[in-house]
Amino acid sequence: MGEEGMVSSVKNTATNSNRKLTLLPVIALIFYEVSGGPFGVEDSVRAGGGPLLSLLGFLIFPLFWSIPEALVTAELATSFPENGGYVIWISSAFGPFWGFQEGFWKWFSGVMDNALYPILFLDYLKHSFPIFNRLIARIPALLGITVSLTYLNYRGLHIVGFSAVLLAVFSLCPFLVMGILSIPRIRPQRWLVVDLTRVDWRGYFNSMFWNLNYWDKASTLAGEIEDPSRTFPKALLGAVVLVVSSYLIPLLAGTGALKSDPSNWSDGYFAEVGMLIGGFWLKWWIQAAAAMSNLGLFEAEMSSDAFQLLGMSEMGMLPAIFGSRSKYGTPTISILCSATGVVFLSWMSFQEILEFLNFLYSIGMLLEFAAFIKLRIKKPDLHRPYKVPLQTFGATMLCLPPALLLVLVMCLASVRTYLISGAVIILGVFLYPTVAHAKDRNWARFNIEQPAGPSDDDLEGHPIVSEQHQEVTDEASVSLLSDLSSKTEQASEISSEELLKLE
Repeated sequence: MGEEGMVSSVKNTATNSNRKLTLLPVIALIFYEVSGGPFGVEDSVRAGGGPLLSLLGFLIFPLFWSIPEALVTAELATSFPENGGYVIWISSAFGPFWGFQEGFWKWFSGVMDNALYPILFLDYLKHSFPIFNRLIARIPALLGITVSLTYLNYRGLHIVGFSAVLLAVFSLCPFLVMGILSIPRIRPQRWLVVDLTRVDWRGYFNSMFWNLNYWDKASTLAGEIEDPSRTFPKALLGAVVLVVSSYLIPLLAGTGALKSDPSNWSDGYFAEVGMLIGGFWLKWWIQAAAAMSNLGLFEAEMSSDAFQLLGMSEMGMLPAIFGSRSKYGTPTISILCSATGVVFLSWMSFQEILEFLNFLYSIGMLLEFAAFIKLRIKKPDLHRPYKVPLQTFGATMLCLPPALLLVLVMCLASVRTYLISGAVIILGVFLYPTVAHAKDRNWARFNIEQPAGPSDDDLEGHPIVSEQHQEVTDEASVSLLSDLSSKTEQASEISSEELLKLE
């Protein structure tokens, strides 16, 4: 018992010594989790048969998708301010089995998402350096980008957060300049162009969905945020405004100032738009911004994926090695695991990765919305530093439009996506008992410490509610060791009875 206390004390001391993220870096990280700028939205113009559907999509989708997801994330992330995020929410609502499945689906879709960014990085560069169209240059470049960015992530989350702020400023500035330069050339009637016979609905919805999702990813970093109860809701609000603006301003400028065929709008086309509006200097600036933005996207996604594995390890869902931190406070093995997944998935095309990750992400989000509603019913007294100002019925209605959108995205998926996603889901189902068996056999060391509960200040300010919060946190933290622990207790009781008989 004393040894466990010492381990827990050392762990808490090490965690507290790590520098916490403040508001601005959290906004930047959420921005890069979700968006990173308008790079990749070009496909929405081509798939939508013209500018109209693209512009309407980025005006309407945030209302029915981004804002509800951000609100749900704000409530649950502040109620459970621990690394692990949505894994803890699902475990609290539905038990550790579903928490494990959620963690596996989200981690897998996150790694697939991260595999996109080195690809997008080279897609922008190949407009000026055609050599990156050839595999002999492309493969070493992909490996070099992944390794170098993984090392930066290893060096510390505060470095990633600070870098994200600088990268966001650098990446968005050329589009602000492009918007200003385009004003004299804008013809509003060009925004109304649409050819419904050329609309690729599957590509359109996948593009919209991918460019406006992942609001929940930063919740896996909640344990690394300074005063998450106040910082997280503010950061989400700031990020929503920043993301929507970063899409609409370049699209309004590019489609309003130029008369171009929708088929020209593909990945990297904003660099050409910049050249036509401002000249070669703006094209190069946009290409450099795209490259830097993809670095920020990679860093933010890698951080969330790695700290999610760390949180699952702290809950006892994964071996303790996934929770081991470097001297910089970063989860070394979890980072390496995520980076390995990125390398293996980088051979796939942009559209293939997009559809696969959207499908897995949709399943996970449906489970999160269900957990949000169930926790409102199951734990009405849970301490919620931020609470969506709706009763249970209103909260259910809030989740209905995005849930329908998720079902629509899943229905539009190809047969190949169904097969591969189905295989991933089946793998997750079999992984759970495999990990449980590994614990029973002591094949690996697992943490038995529970995630930290409310602080002393919370206990003083909310004595009754905080007790409830601790109860839910403990329930959310039920690890696969629970069965093993009960067996150990039974064994100790039997041993005590035998000793009494001997006496």
